[in-house]
Amino acid sequence: MASEHHTDLPAGKIPQMRVVPMPNDANMHGDVFGGWIMSQVDLAGAVCATRRANGRVVTIAVNSFLFKHPVFVGDLLSIYAEIVKVGNTSITVNVECYAERNRLEVEIVKVTEATLTYVATNDDRKPRHLPPAIPPHK
Repeated sequence: MASEHHTDLPAGKIPQMRVVPMPNDANMHGDVFGGWIMSQVDLAGAVCATRRANGRVVTIAVNSFLFKHPVFVGDLLSIYAEIVKVGNTSITVNVECYAERNRLEVEIVKVTEATLTYVATNDDRKPRHLPPAIPPHK
């Protein structure tokens, strides 16, 4: 699995979130709960989707979720999210999570990858059409 270990985070990308799991987020052996990781991935994906929707979104599907390596208490997680598909009301987001370990001898490992779908909703929590995409500033 040498190809899974990196010395740098993805070049040219800014993480949606960075977080450090604490002892309450793990079992007695220091392995972070999968559910905790899933919630962080969902939050990062929702940040990305909320920006595109210009408002409220809800998670409607976890299309795929792969735990590639364990996450440990004290790892610095950098979570990246990128929109891969936009429908009338839905936004599909790919999310990747990298763990920075061993602060003295840095090791960066891709620990999780997932694809989630969100739906934009109105104040009544009913699906609403997405606004037109705003072109990026140059």
